[in-house]
Amino acid sequence: MRCVVYTAPGGNEVVSCEERPDPVCGDEEVLIHADFAGLNGADVAQRRGHYPAPPGWPADIPGLEVAGVIEQVGSKVRGWQVGDRAYGLVGGGGLADRVAVHERCVVPVPSRLDAQQIAAIPEVFITAHDAVVTQAGLRPGDTLLVHGASGGVGSAAVQIGVAMGATVIGVSRHAEGRAAIAGWGATAIDAEGWVEAVAELTGGRGADVILELVGSPNFDGDIASIARRGRLAIVGIGAGQKVELQLRDLMTKRATMFGTTLRARPLEEKVDAIQRFHHELGPLFDAGRLEPVIDRAFPWFEAADALSRMESAGKVGKVLLDFSA
Repeated sequence: MRCVVYTAPGGNEVVSCEERPDPVCGDEEVLIHADFAGLNGADVAQRRGHYPAPPGWPADIPGLEVAGVIEQVGSKVRGWQVGDRAYGLVGGGGLADRVAVHERCVVPVPSRLDAQQIAAIPEVFITAHDAVVTQAGLRPGDTLLVHGASGGVGSAAVQIGVAMGATVIGVSRHAEGRAAIAGWGATAIDAEGWVEAVAELTGGRGADVILELVGSPNFDGDIASIARRGRLAIVGIGAGQKVELQLRDLMTKRATMFGTTLRARPLEEKVDAIQRFHHELGPLFDAGRLEPVIDRAFPWFEAADALSRMESAGKVGKVLLDFSA
């Protein structure tokens, strides 16, 4: 297989593009041949030494998701056949053109989408759905505020909120990002002065659900902007993780705040998140109500450049690696 390897914690100098033996497919696993692989913020954090793979997953091959064609099935697998298209989540090893994954951690691919599009779905859409819908309980008529709304998880959350009938406000620092957010059916606002903008747009009521994908610089504003009995979901902390909280502010609004990740969850919890997403939102891809958003696809041997793009400002959607050539 061709894969991306981190030789040590650090910057892009530790990124190596290598060929290694194909993964061994376990009894309850399927081996997927992937033409494209999706990058995530977690891959940058792992390269820096801050987010190691859970036990049992490749320690030096990053990547949290897989999408492609099943090439081999384990002896106990009954629900999949060679040639089926599938996508889903892994704990590591996803930045490769061959990935072994538990059969219950993948689901069928929306029929109208191509190989590049399906690679842009799993991690961001499942993360957004799990945080905003399953945990925060977004309902039709709610107001959803999304920070970093033009990125991978942000673009998924905006589309999910719109599809569910919520009023969605998306925050982006860049004009290109705000244009994309508006195109997805949300109200786009600048990161400068966003607290005042949210107050104006909601008549001072605030947002029922806030998806925080940036980190601590937004925290005071999030507390000020959350509606009574609102829910604050913390998924991204790239801009900082330390805050000071006035507990009375949270108490007065009877608000709920929680943090969440997907990578290190036990198998059954991860399967539940994947299957809930598939059953609740999967049909919306074929109906054209949800669309994977791709910023750029880099040749796999330019993985360092792709990671630099992940770290840069102004992305709209997912950054991918292309293993198809």
